Amino acid sequence: MIPTFLTDAPRYLFLTGKGGVGKTSIACASAMHLARAGRSVLLVSTDPASNVGQVFDTAIGNTITEIAAVPGLSALEIDPAEAATTYRESIVGPVRGILPEPEVDLIEEQLSGACTTEIASFNEFTGLLTDTQTTAAFDHVVFDTAPTGHTIRLLQLPGSWTDYLDEGKGDASCLGPLSGLERQRSTYAEAVDALGDPARTRLVLVARPQTGAVTEIARTHGELAELGLRQQHVVVNAVLPPPGDGDVLARAVHDREQAVLNDLPKALRGLPTDLLPLRADNMVGLDALTRLFDEASTSREAPIEEAPAGLPAGTDDLETLVDELAQQDHGLLMFMGKGGVGKTTIASAVAVALAERGRDVHLTTTDPAAHLADTLDEAVDGLQVSRIDPDEATRTYRETVLRNRGAALDEAGRAALEEDLRSPCTEEIAVFQAFSRAVNEARRRFVVMDTAPTGHTLLLLDATGSYHRDVVRQMGDSNNVITPMMRLQDPEHTKVVVITLPETTPVLEATHLQDDLRRAGIEPWGWVVNNSLTAAQTTNALLLKRAGNERAELEQVLATAERCAVLPLLPAEPIGIAGLRELSQRDRTVEMVPTSA
Repeated sequence: MIPTFLTDAPRYLFLTGKGGVGKTSIACASAMHLARAGRSVLLVSTDPASNVGQVFDTAIGNTITEIAAVPGLSALEIDPAEAATTYRESIVGPVRGILPEPEVDLIEEQLSGACTTEIASFNEFTGLLTDTQTTAAFDHVVFDTAPTGHTIRLLQLPGSWTDYLDEGKGDASCLGPLSGLERQRSTYAEAVDALGDPARTRLVLVARPQTGAVTEIARTHGELAELGLRQQHVVVNAVLPPPGDGDVLARAVHDREQAVLNDLPKALRGLPTDLLPLRADNMVGLDALTRLFDEASTSREAPIEEAPAGLPAGTDDLETLVDELAQQDHGLLMFMGKGGVGKTTIASAVAVALAERGRDVHLTTTDPAAHLADTLDEAVDGLQVSRIDPDEATRTYRETVLRNRGAALDEAGRAALEEDLRSPCTEEIAVFQAFSRAVNEARRRFVVMDTAPTGHTLLLLDATGSYHRDVVRQMGDSNNVITPMMRLQDPEHTKVVVITLPETTPVLEATHLQDDLRRAGIEPWGWVVNNSLTAAQTTNALLLKRAGNERAELEQVLATAERCAVLPLLPAEPIGIAGLRELSQRDRTVEMVPTSA
């Protein structure tokens, strides 16, 4: 049955939601459906960690590419790095050879931060909404957007920059000359109109039948409605069908999912809603995508022929990793990975376990969409909990700058400084400073950091790297200079733990993350594979078939990871201190078998 959100689909479809809920699969399947109905469709990913090309087994990149296997369908991945390079050159190119070389170098340095990267990607995004020449050949444009926190910032930018251009004439140096922004004024206004027009735009809020994912889209619904985007539908993906056997895990998972569906937040209950069943296979390839909207195909999937083998030899449990970490009394522990893989839960479980071993621990997050209070339900001795809140960090930074730099200014100078600090780029600087303080704090205690989804985190690390290069350039190679990047590269100070799920796309993206970290001189300390059905020892046929798909992914992780803990899918979501303890103290009962040659 075709989902209701595709009925009378408008020109623009946006899919958003917590990372890992299946936005890319649904966006790809939706674009295929519209194309096979005779429409010309452009599928666009604005996610820094996009994997649309992998789903279609086609190299796509930052140019419109036809999908040969689906007539009428083309795709585009907005590459943040490439977009930033093009944007920088558009600013620097016209003045290169005219201005003195030191001034050109200064402009390039000002344009090297994460804020510039975001604005460059945003310009690509708005261009697709407003450039009729580029999209004239397409009846529909389907956007596979980034995880929620990034998406909200992206969608807020049209209004933010319009307000800034209308009200502030400050130094927008991180974006280039203000005239560059002035040229975009009409484009931004057109983008705002398109986003708020229900005849042209429909928002699809995607979740899994889990408390955190549903709560997230409820928040997103309110935030988008405030931005004027009220034409919204809900899709709950990967709902476990009623189990026809007595498997305890399957019954528990089904019951808790139904409880979530029966108690949706009030804000969502009046919205059109589609439920998509859990599939046995990963949603990669045309056949799998075709079955995604075919309700009857669930019963036609081939039965499991034999139970999958146990966990490969070489895997650990989380308690083993915690025991090794607890041999020290301080350090920065960064939990990184694709959104929706369980970083917040695992970071919280490790923080609780270290605190209960007598260590002094500070648990914090840089994820705009993270809510640690939803995971921890009581205090633990020795554990401090905080969040690097972008709004609070920005407010504190503005007050500090005004107090210090503004003290010696006259009224006109102070007014100019206040206008400069209203630039949205101020948030980047403020969050980076808060992040740097947490990095340094780990010299005397454990700082457990739940990071944002992969793309956002890499932008943050890039900002750290820019700062590092700037300090070294200004102060030379003095041994007295220790920047945050140096601490991130020091394995005695920082241990990065990569979190993933035992599925194709999350493992691929985690591997890419590890490659990026290594290029930055940061070697991951270990991996955690979360929600494993193999480790859970289910007997349900559907879950067993999904467990069988895990083997290749687990062996791929073991081939690259120095340490690897595998956590089972639990009958109850690990929320609250008791649930977190279960993650880090769970007995190993599954059989270990040798890895394949």
